Amino acid sequence: MAVTELFRSLVGYQGLETLAGLLVLVATSGYVVRFSLRYALGPDYEQSIGSEVKDTGFVIGKTENVLVYVLILAGAYTALALIFAAKSLVRREDITSGDTTYYLAGTMVNFTYSVVFAQALATLVR
Repeated sequence: MAVTELFRSLVGYQGLETLAGLLVLVATSGYVVRFSLRYALGPDYEQSIGSEVKDTGFVIGKTENVLVYVLILAGAYTALALIFAAKSLVRREDITSGDTTYYLAGTMVNFTYSVVFAQALATLVR
C-alpha cells in the first residue's frame, strides 16, 4: 500500500479502523513493555531506572509505535528495517553504558508488539 493510499484509507470507513488501531496500539504498548520488563528485571526495576531515562524511553517508544504502525500499513518493510537499525545505532551509547537488559528488552518488546499488532490489523482491514 502506497503512502497516498494510506492517507486515502484514513478518510474512508477503513480510516476509522486504522485510526482506532493506532490509538489502541499507542495506549496499550506501555503496559505490555512494563509487564515484560517486570518479568525480565523483577518487580522493583523501576526504582533502579532514573525518571529521565524512563521519560526518554516513553517518548521513543510511542514514536516507534507510530512509525512501525504506519510503515506496516504502507507495506514499507525495508523502511521498517532501517528504522530499527537506526534506533539501535542512536541508542548504542545507552546500551553500552549501563543496564543493557532494560534497553534491549524494552526495544524488542515494543518493536515486536507494534509489528504484530499492526500486521494483525492490516490483515483484518484488507
